[in-house]
Amino acid sequence: MRPVRALGAAIALGAVTLAAACGGDDGGKGDKGSGGAAVTVQAANGAVSVPERPKRIVSLSPTHTETLFAIGAGPQVVAVDDYSTFPANAPRTKLSGFKPNAEAIIDYKPDLVVLSDDMNGIVKALQKVKVPVLLEPAAARLDDAYDEIGDLGLATGHATEAKKVTDDMRTRIQQTVAASAKGKGRSYYHELDNQFHTVTSKTFVGQVYGLFGLRNVADQAEKAAGGYPQLSREYLVKQDPDLVFLADTKCCAQNAGAVAKRPGWQDMKALKNQGVISLDDDIASRWGPRLPEFVKVIGEAVQKS
Repeated sequence: MRPVRALGAAIALGAVTLAAACGGDDGGKGDKGSGGAAVTVQAANGAVSVPERPKRIVSLSPTHTETLFAIGAGPQVVAVDDYSTFPANAPRTKLSGFKPNAEAIIDYKPDLVVLSDDMNGIVKALQKVKVPVLLEPAAARLDDAYDEIGDLGLATGHATEAKKVTDDMRTRIQQTVAASAKGKGRSYYHELDNQFHTVTSKTFVGQVYGLFGLRNVADQAEKAAGGYPQLSREYLVKQDPDLVFLADTKCCAQNAGAVAKRPGWQDMKALKNQGVISLDDDIASRWGPRLPEFVKVIGEAVQKS
């Protein structure tokens, strides 16, 4: 069993990059080739001054790692955390986003560090040694996701590419939702792990389902106010959702066959009507460039239901 993740998984930690200790020696070319110039990025930790085109980026967030490569900043990334599984060519290391170690990060001589959680006071620890740190937390809304991609584009010298990525995401998501108009009123359950942890409509993931007008069976559950309640097997059987989305296929080996063996589940509508959908745990828990893929799977399920 894995720990519950704030966005459908607890792998929402950020990319980090350090400013090279040798002052004006930028070496890299900014968008306009302006040597040692800097840009200011408004992040969750305030206004951050970053070299115009950082050359040694460290990422401690799987989502931000995906974004950096999607916007063309991959060659500038020198290290990513141990949960950054995508893309395959990302320079994965033993660096941890859950228990970040300032000394281990500094060993990579970064000129920019990007992360999504300030664990163990890592932001202040890196700021003390003059390392630019962008804190870009887990998105609460779709617009937050787009804004963070824009921030990373500005910070890495790839603002134009970042806008292309977000424009493409918006277009693909809108097209999928428009083509799947019959979801309104249908109920669903999004499973984070096989202990029945889930999300409510107030979470980022819940809002994605809300684009289709789907009704979340967890919204009326006990402790739903926290956004990530743990449901009981009896509660789920009673709610009998039309659709069941499994975001625990990798962590917990769950699929339609596995859930069909759960007591009382055999007679649920989702099982009878082939409404159990297996998700990619990682894609369903991240708010970066692959979000349209998650939306597409939901849209296809709605169309078939």
